[in-house]
Amino acid sequence: AAMSTVAKQWKEPRCPSTDEWLKKMWFIYMMEYYSAIRKDEHPPFVSTWMGLEGIVLSEMSQAEKGNYMVS
Repeated sequence: AAMSTVAKQWKEPRCPSTDEWLKKMWFIYMMEYYSAIRKDEHPPFVSTWMGLEGIVLSEMSQAEKGNYMVS
């Protein structure tokens, strides 16, 4: 009986969804970007992130449009 109680309480680790992962990466990017601007320095990754910014925003907006589309 004790083993079944432990098994019921144990939750499997959950893999984050793509949306959660993108939001987390976006937050990290924004913090690095704004801290670089505040220090008036532009690390090499900023130009790469700036290019990816449009792609990520486009993908996120397309996903949002798909969520609210009525068929």
